[in-house]
Amino acid sequence: HIQDPASQRLTWNKPPKSVLVIKKIRDASLLQPFKELCVYLTEVNNMIVYVEKKVLEDPAIANDENFGPVKKKFCTFREDYDDISNQIDFIICLGGDGTLLYASSLFQGSVPPVMAFHLGSLGFLTPFNFENFQSQVTQVIEGNAALVLRSRLKVKVVKEHREKTTVQNGIEENGVVSASLEKEVGKQIMQYQILNEVVVDRGPSSYLSNVDVFLDGHLITTVQGDGVIVSTPTGSTAYAAAAGASMIHPNVPAIMITPICPHSLSFRPIVVPAGVELKIMLSPDARNTAWVSFDGRKRQEICHGDSISITTSCYPLPSICFRDPVSDWFESLAECLHWNVRKKQNNFAVEEEE
Repeated sequence: HIQDPASQRLTWNKPPKSVLVIKKIRDASLLQPFKELCVYLTEVNNMIVYVEKKVLEDPAIANDENFGPVKKKFCTFREDYDDISNQIDFIICLGGDGTLLYASSLFQGSVPPVMAFHLGSLGFLTPFNFENFQSQVTQVIEGNAALVLRSRLKVKVVKEHREKTTVQNGIEENGVVSASLEKEVGKQIMQYQILNEVVVDRGPSSYLSNVDVFLDGHLITTVQGDGVIVSTPTGSTAYAAAAGASMIHPNVPAIMITPICPHSLSFRPIVVPAGVELKIMLSPDARNTAWVSFDGRKRQEICHGDSISITTSCYPLPSICFRDPVSDWFESLAECLHWNVRKKQNNFAVEEEE
């Protein structure tokens, strides 16, 4: 039995009490919607509202006396300092697609359901309009909404931890001239949960990147070009689409591998099953290092001996739909990417046919 994507529904074991509101920073147009939403959540629905501390530091919010009583009810947190993962029932995003990616980064384990309002520039991942937010938020609180489980990537970066030590006068104890010395002092391991994509590129170097891609321990290819994108179905409509990849519906269990400007005309993007383990390393004969970023953040250099392991995470991001997973996705293709939009061909006139 194959599950119909439209059958996925949001249900609460008990009524939600706490909500995290994520607002795009430095956007004056979002101040009024943010205030209206927070007043509605706290005063009408008696919800506990969590807001990031830097959001409240905006002068337009800090100096608003009318908003003061509402602001005092907020619970605040700081990214990378405070863990709120077990305190949030659902999330509301105000902004563009970046707010959903940011929400994903805050939860490295299980993610609460996310309701995203389209108040940014693109809005591919944000299906709700803010005009009727009261009725839409009420429906979510009551559990009357469709869901799409957006798969994420679990990424582990293992780096050979090197320590540079400067040698006095450029001479070591054995008399060898050396300005600095790199010593390996163990390994550094970092883990990330990624919603869109992992991008490995050549960074500032003028040389092609040269990285090996392994699948379940087997070398499948070497990427020579500007880099490679490993993306989720959600990320297939982002950087991967710009690099020539197919667009995959978020309900499809898959991982996409897309080269960036490959130095081989036959290197086409490929789709592999969700659950396989990919590993990316610098090729032994690579002329330069590579750089990696995760959903456009945490950019860092990858050297010889370092590795990037990627597989499907067991913690997807539950995204609340406006209608259903199929309708929302195709409407986003038409609205945001103008997919297959063209002038229609004229039909034949009756006289010509006769």
